[in-house]
Amino acid sequence: MSVGAPEIILIIVVILLLFGATKLPELARSVGRSMRIFKSEVNEMNNESAQSKQTQTATPSQQALPSSNQAADNAASPLNDPEAHTQARGQ
Repeated sequence: MSVGAPEIILIIVVILLLFGATKLPELARSVGRSMRIFKSEVNEMNNESAQSKQTQTATPSQQALPSSNQAADNAASPLNDPEAHTQARGQ
């Protein structure tokens, strides 16, 4: 199925009759804006997908182990020390 010159001319005439010559520039602008928004959303989804793949491919030891600063903070926390917890409550 091929589209030749007569078919293209017929399609253009039908579009002109449906929308009118004054509405066509406005229609073209709105289609352009819609395409720009669509492309930016697709690019954003691709970036998010690439970032999630990078975090999933990180080794499990990198994800499971807290950083040394977090481990030191957790060890010094009064919640980890039963004596400090009872002293804080006044018992």
